[in-house]
Amino acid sequence: MRIDVKCISDVHAKSDLLVVNHYEDEKSLGEAARSADRALGGIITRLVKDGEISGKLGKITLIHCEGRLKAKKLAVVGMGKREKVDLDTVRCAGAAIVNKAREIKAGSIATVVHGAGKGGLDVKDAAKALVEGAVLGVYRFCGYAKEKELPDFKVDNLLIIECDKNKMRSIRAGAELGRIIAEAENHARDLVNEPSNRLTPSAFAKLAVKIAKVNKLKVAVLDPKKEGMGALLSVAKGSDEPPKLVAIEYRGNPGSKEKIALVGKGITFDSGGISLKPSKNMEEMKTDMAGAAAVLGIMSLLSDLKPKKNVIGIMPLTENMPSGHATKPGDVITSLSGYTVEVINTDAEGRMILADAITYAKKRGATRIIDIATLTGGCIVALGDAASGVIGNDDEMIGSLIKTGNDCGQKMWRLPLYDEYKEAIKSSVADLKNSSGTGKAQPSIGAAFLAKFVGDTPWAHMDIAGTAYFTKACKYLAEGATGVPVRTIIEWLINS
Repeated sequence: MRIDVKCISDVHAKSDLLVVNHYEDEKSLGEAARSADRALGGIITRLVKDGEISGKLGKITLIHCEGRLKAKKLAVVGMGKREKVDLDTVRCAGAAIVNKAREIKAGSIATVVHGAGKGGLDVKDAAKALVEGAVLGVYRFCGYAKEKELPDFKVDNLLIIECDKNKMRSIRAGAELGRIIAEAENHARDLVNEPSNRLTPSAFAKLAVKIAKVNKLKVAVLDPKKEGMGALLSVAKGSDEPPKLVAIEYRGNPGSKEKIALVGKGITFDSGGISLKPSKNMEEMKTDMAGAAAVLGIMSLLSDLKPKKNVIGIMPLTENMPSGHATKPGDVITSLSGYTVEVINTDAEGRMILADAITYAKKRGATRIIDIATLTGGCIVALGDAASGVIGNDDEMIGSLIKTGNDCGQKMWRLPLYDEYKEAIKSSVADLKNSSGTGKAQPSIGAAFLAKFVGDTPWAHMDIAGTAYFTKACKYLAEGATGVPVRTIIEWLINS
């Protein structure tokens, strides 16, 4: 879908579908809707009065223009109550627009910047959110079916229109940023939706190298055995697929010693190992590499966006499988850091591979660490799919990440890291154990394990177990992978 910006009034915009908006429980129309209403003989006003146009968020009323406008059809999209309008409202409107266009087979859309008029939002931010919603909302995973029920109609062009030429630069900048971020997030969604027999650790590593080279970034693919990454190897032992650790580095501020490490959990399939998971819904365990997918998506953007930051993306990649070679509960392994770990539960594998990846990040000079992982089912119990859990040792960084996430429509909630959780993973035969064995406070117990390897380095841990994959469509996201938290981290890197 091509995205353009043009200084033109709505009545003069030629398209298959022209889009204006209306707010819930309001009688008066916004400027663009008034202009279209005059050209259409007052039909929008009458439909508002009759209650057919309610203004409820995402609800679209379609009107045939019959030659009275340059557009063939007009859509009035609901924005909800004006006092509640935010950037996520605009994303929802953007998704509703493109999906209505697909439904009615409108190849071209002309739309105003929703939320920037009566809604009072900054025009650049609103344009960015509009494009994000449109690009994210139109996403569907292609899959591998030979036959599909219906061909998927493609919207060719989204034209953003505005009469005030003084706003053109801001709208263009916001729209382009929204496009870049949303396309990268969709790419991360593709990776998470891929079947695990197609996206193996080796295939993921090969793709990561290709993306790094296209973006002229330094990349290394390491053999965990040669590097002494005993924790990562302990998870990989049961699989026939060789494990990898991929590191991609972006230098946006070469004169600075500051280096942010983004560490993404990359379990391309998680059976639970010897501590085998129940068979129900196990097919969803192909998504256990969503953290690594997000990191790769973020790293793919940096050369285009050029933030003044030094960033290293680290992705430990493996399967977690049961076999005669697999690590067993009760085994003791030695991690890259030198700390020994008693394995209580082989299904607590994400923290194992992250432990070595975090240690490697520190060896590469990381001054701040953010790890992203579908780490615990307990986070789903605590927060559902409404918010990701955040835990760490740096209040300022965590606070700014939470605020950014909320602004981006990717909510986060801070969970505690009390000393009691660290006590719960003490082992009688090793430095620590990978699970308390009680099932209590799972997100905080997992973070307490990681904290041992982080040490004093400023750190934030994101548990995206509940937010990385939706079993049904929500707002502007279709069923399947969500791409969390690509938008949040990119915004944070740009603005922090």
